[in-house]
Amino acid sequence: MANAIDRKIVDDLIKNEIGFITTVPCKQLAGVIEVLDQSNQVMHVPSNKEDEGMGLCAGAYMGGKRPCIIMQNTALGVVVNTLATLIQFYQIPLPMLISYRGEVGEKVACQVEMAVHTKALLNQLAIPTYHFSHADQVGELDGILKHTQMAKKPTAILTDARFWGSAQ
Repeated sequence: MANAIDRKIVDDLIKNEIGFITTVPCKQLAGVIEVLDQSNQVMHVPSNKEDEGMGLCAGAYMGGKRPCIIMQNTALGVVVNTLATLIQFYQIPLPMLISYRGEVGEKVACQVEMAVHTKALLNQLAIPTYHFSHADQVGELDGILKHTQMAKKPTAILTDARFWGSAQ
């Protein structure tokens, strides 16, 4: 069920002229995806896999739309090559709203292992990374989205279980 934080996220995406969003299912991001499905202001195309979503975002960008991908950090390892050789090489400004599974507050033990590597992988790729652990931090999203477009780089916005829990 969508809440005010989910709506604020989608409103900020729309306000920043994000015209194409692809999503991969995630329980923590379900409210955001629900709001996207109800919006007629943005093209929402679900993806089967995150690397497929990166390709869709690159195509949308080349077609004149500002893209965004919404995904889990557990698939970050799958998209490293696509991030480096497609998104970064072609300087595609791609905000990545990422549920940071495996951090404090996570209820599924198998999610923890990728959390150990997430920030190191993003750092190795020189991708600006922001970590939201409280609902109040959602106010920073607008500025991050603006910065992403100006810098022409992918940007990671990590949202952990504490963030989603504080948004209830």
